[in-house]
Amino acid sequence: MKFIDEAIITVQSGDGGSGCVSFRREKFVPRGGPDGGDGGKGGDVVFKATSRRRTLYQFQFRNQFKAKNGAPGEGKQKTGRNGQNLIIEIPPGTVVRDAHTGLILKDFNKPGETCILAKGGRGGQGNSRFKTSTNRAPRFAQPGETGQTLKLKLELKLLADTGIIGLPNAGKSTLISVLSSVKPKIADYPFTTLTPNLGVIQREGSEPIVLADIPGLIEGAHNGVGLGIKFLRHIERTRILLHLVDASTIIADNPLSGFSTVNHELEMYSKALSRKPQIVVLTKMDLPGTEEAADKFESAAKQRNILRISAATGVGIEELKAQIIKLLDDLYE
Repeated sequence: MKFIDEAIITVQSGDGGSGCVSFRREKFVPRGGPDGGDGGKGGDVVFKATSRRRTLYQFQFRNQFKAKNGAPGEGKQKTGRNGQNLIIEIPPGTVVRDAHTGLILKDFNKPGETCILAKGGRGGQGNSRFKTSTNRAPRFAQPGETGQTLKLKLELKLLADTGIIGLPNAGKSTLISVLSSVKPKIADYPFTTLTPNLGVIQREGSEPIVLADIPGLIEGAHNGVGLGIKFLRHIERTRILLHLVDASTIIADNPLSGFSTVNHELEMYSKALSRKPQIVVLTKMDLPGTEEAADKFESAAKQRNILRISAATGVGIEELKAQIIKLLDDLYE
């Protein structure tokens, strides 16, 4: 039901800086003494959930992460600079586990959530901290604490950016097989798709786009008819919808019949779901009589930018892919 993307990474927080051993050597100061400052704190490793990330794509190329060390202390009781925190961005829906024990350290559910998973080492104290009445010139200081090293397993319970919806046999599984490398079960009978198929549109140097082929919706789906509510819940978390209409089944007297049925089910289940951006796609345009049917649909819909495609011949597929990418990029800005 859920697309699980996984990555195993190692993170290390920064070491604390060493304390300083120093003595005042100033002209006209008759009684110099220890003035070594403390070391700076090591940087933390902070995980942050952000909508800018949609997959764990970035961890394919890098799996070692280290925060900055704290700087050592200096004379004149100057404290060393703290190490810069390392912020690792992950998509919402990422579960972070200890890779050795499987223990869940944090489940990131919402954009903006942050959590320190590896704390930086404490800076060591300088020799000025150890001056006493019996030891007026301590010649030692503390070393900084070593940072934490963790091996983490990231699991992304990823529900797709794009949900492909429509009546049964609208061509959803065929389309996802053309847009991505997934090979779902395809046949000419209703409910071929019994669970959502997920595919990925790969983009060179950019985040991939995840597509979900949602099982066909029928009248009464919001009440559990057909494959029902559990798949309406699934598409509730997508960002945009591809609404597929089989052009070969458009009824001349009521061309919007099937299209309206699906939209009604979305609205009855959730107003928010019905307001999601939709790209309307007329499919199977390679079949006889579909051009005339498509004209009637577009005239009745009074809606711009309705795409006509044929997954079988490839007509309109690149244009559709470009529209998906543009709409998602606009939403994620």
